[in-house]
Amino acid sequence: MRHMRGQDERPASGERIAKAIARAGLCSRREAETWIAAGRVAVNGAVIASPARNVTADDRISVDGEPLPVRERTRLFLYHKPRGLLTTHADPGGRATIFTALPAGLPRLISVGRLDLNTEGLLLLTNDGSLARTLELPATGWLRRYRVRAHGRVGQDQLDRLRAGITIDGIRYGSIEATVDRAQGSNVWLTFAIREGKNREVKNVLGHLGLEVNRLIRVSFGPFQLADLASGEIAEVKTRALREQLGERLTSMAGSDFSGPIGQREAPAAPPRPPARRDDKRKRPRADPKRIGQGGLSGREKRRRRARARGERR
Repeated sequence: MRHMRGQDERPASGERIAKAIARAGLCSRREAETWIAAGRVAVNGAVIASPARNVTADDRISVDGEPLPVRERTRLFLYHKPRGLLTTHADPGGRATIFTALPAGLPRLISVGRLDLNTEGLLLLTNDGSLARTLELPATGWLRRYRVRAHGRVGQDQLDRLRAGITIDGIRYGSIEATVDRAQGSNVWLTFAIREGKNREVKNVLGHLGLEVNRLIRVSFGPFQLADLASGEIAEVKTRALREQLGERLTSMAGSDFSGPIGQREAPAAPPRPPARRDDKRKRPRADPKRIGQGGLSGREKRRRRARARGERR
């Protein structure tokens, strides 16, 4: 059984075995290399011990004795990451991750970059590891835009100087577009746009300017917008829209496949938003006259109490 469709166009030299396994949606490329080292992967019936091997569509690949699944088409999802979730598949400390919070029925997904534990907003998820790596590259040129609330004050002239880039503690950060939106008490709201997305870049740069970030929301990544996606919701980008947004250059760089099958795993509809609370349907606690006084009781409650008093006197 072949693990790839015959129409999949690739050079005769093929691709690395770990990449082929990752493309099939079983795991990441790094995890595939671990599986290979553990003797769990076989090619054409022979167990291999090194990931330094190329395979083609004519090779038969199996993992734990099972043939590699047919590669599904490239898919992309928009996820509104809440605060307090880690962007990882597993945490040794047992903390909650985005992947444990996702609804059932999705394919195995990989995040495009990461958002810190307390950073919220738009996170791109895909079933194609090669696409994830391509979109993470600064060379892709996609702008990542954030809404930032920070303690302190900063002038627009200071932010304008960030367009030339800045070096902090030996780390060079590229051109940054930042504007002051409004002040709110002792805090200030900013719009912050970057193209590289280095580790803690927003917090490090603003900290260098004397600001302490206390809320960070990513509102867009390239052409994809958070818009009105509620916290914790996920929505799939339609294949046609994804192909158009990526364009020929990025599609070629990532080796994306938009003609493959989706398989049995369909993306669930976005969870319904909780209905507006109807206080008139909730059971109201009985009023306490000692706390609110007799004047605060409803007429019905007063009549009930007078009837109870008459019954006690009899």
